[in-house]
Amino acid sequence: MPMTSSPLLDVRDLCVSFQQGGRETVAVDRVSFSLERGKTLALVGESGSGKSISALSIVRLLPPGASATGEARFGGANMLTIGEDELRAIRGARITMVFQEPMTSLNPLHSIEQQIAEILELHGMRGQDAMRKRVIELLAEVGIPNPEARLGAYPHQLSGGQRQRVMIAMALANKPDLLIADEPTTALDVTVQAQIIALLERLQQTYGMAILFITHDLNLVRRFADEVCVMQKGRIVESGDVQTVFSAPSHAYTQALLTAEPKGDPIIEDGSAPVVVSAENLRVWFPIKRGFMRRTVDHIKAVDGVTVTVREGATVGVVGESGSGKTTLALAILRLIRSEGPIVFLGSRIDDKSVAEMRPLRRDMQIVFQDPYGSLSPRMSVAEIVAEGLTVQRPELSLDERREIVARALKETGLDPATMDRYPHEFSGGQRQRIAIARAIVLEPKFVVLDEPTSALDMSVQAQIIDLLRDLQRRRSLAYLFISHDLRVVKALAAHLIVMRHGKVVEEGAAAEVFADPQQEYTRALFAAAFRGQTQNV
Repeated sequence: MPMTSSPLLDVRDLCVSFQQGGRETVAVDRVSFSLERGKTLALVGESGSGKSISALSIVRLLPPGASATGEARFGGANMLTIGEDELRAIRGARITMVFQEPMTSLNPLHSIEQQIAEILELHGMRGQDAMRKRVIELLAEVGIPNPEARLGAYPHQLSGGQRQRVMIAMALANKPDLLIADEPTTALDVTVQAQIIALLERLQQTYGMAILFITHDLNLVRRFADEVCVMQKGRIVESGDVQTVFSAPSHAYTQALLTAEPKGDPIIEDGSAPVVVSAENLRVWFPIKRGFMRRTVDHIKAVDGVTVTVREGATVGVVGESGSGKTTLALAILRLIRSEGPIVFLGSRIDDKSVAEMRPLRRDMQIVFQDPYGSLSPRMSVAEIVAEGLTVQRPELSLDERREIVARALKETGLDPATMDRYPHEFSGGQRQRIAIARAIVLEPKFVVLDEPTSALDMSVQAQIIDLLRDLQRRRSLAYLFISHDLRVVKALAAHLIVMRHGKVVEEGAAAEVFADPQQEYTRALFAAAFRGQTQNV
């Protein structure tokens, strides 16, 4: 019989449980999988399915109160039982990790050089010159331009894609055998996502390393992984090679995941409907000051001459890479930052109004943010969060009247009003985003800015939120300005599309027409990155 090599990582009957208030909660239940050198295995499933916990248990980075049993054999050693010295020698050297949000993983007080050099020094490299040379090599290898000039840079001085490249450089510093990539592209726009995936593929070939890839984006799995394990409620419900699982899924949950993309058509824009908000030749320029006298030497043109019109009951989608000016445009229209150019809201100019004059108008213009975890105060109950606007805008209401209005808003967004006295941490990510939407609609606004409202959510939850937003728009004739880097979501909600780059509009028109036949090279590149490997079905 031919000899078969043993897998690099072999996980058998892994169980992870948490002790909370005298109760035991099982987060991972008898999970088994293996991963060979040079291959990529994807763990997929909704939030809470046990993907990240399974990966963290392999390197013993579980939070307090968690315990793991079973086997996770790496190079023959059971990672769950080896001694601390042996674990430290493996973790960060032979097994490394790249996390979802580099801003929370990188130290804001240390330069890029210091952070990468620390990894090298921790695992045996000595000599300032040797470490600096290796840091420069790593930054060049992950595609950081002019790496010598970036050595002294701090995380906040880099773009999101550059920060993720630095995280990858740190992970590759000691030439690992296994890279665990936990949602490494979720916070990035589609073109940067494609660059990071291409980078990981190239580095995998260079180093011959295995990759354990954790994601909720099934399109990335289709493009990047060799094998896939589908997790639900702590268990693997289906596994196999990607092509087989994706083309002929056998489990009902896998089938539901694969069909969970946002569907349906946007509400058709009525050209005769009243204009809710418009801006003409809008500019937001941030001055660059230098010298002892802090003279203005140049400007960052975040928004440079943009014109936009949003009608009642319609959605205008704004897309483009990070830094293109999408969010800045929205904040300017809401008069949350200073801008130049006329802004008309409900028939009246508001660009010259004071803060006090804007206050009564705030009830008619609301915003839903990207992060349902960061946008809700953990110290306030759901009732207090949703009622906050009512307290300011309608002080004449009694407590009982406010709670009744909050209950209606929660019910309208698909939440149980009986949960209004709970706190945000007691809800899932999708439920938290519904709370944020309830907070936005409780004042019955005419205009809502949706700033990446689905990017932090699983695809099945994304589909639910898009259906909810479309239903609310239909019933309330809401005007939406919808900002996203996920073009599949934009396609399901926006009737009109604006494509931005470097603060300017590079293409604009009916969304269906732009998706079907983009005229500009930049738009075509953006769509190619988003829809690679699939048909657009416009």
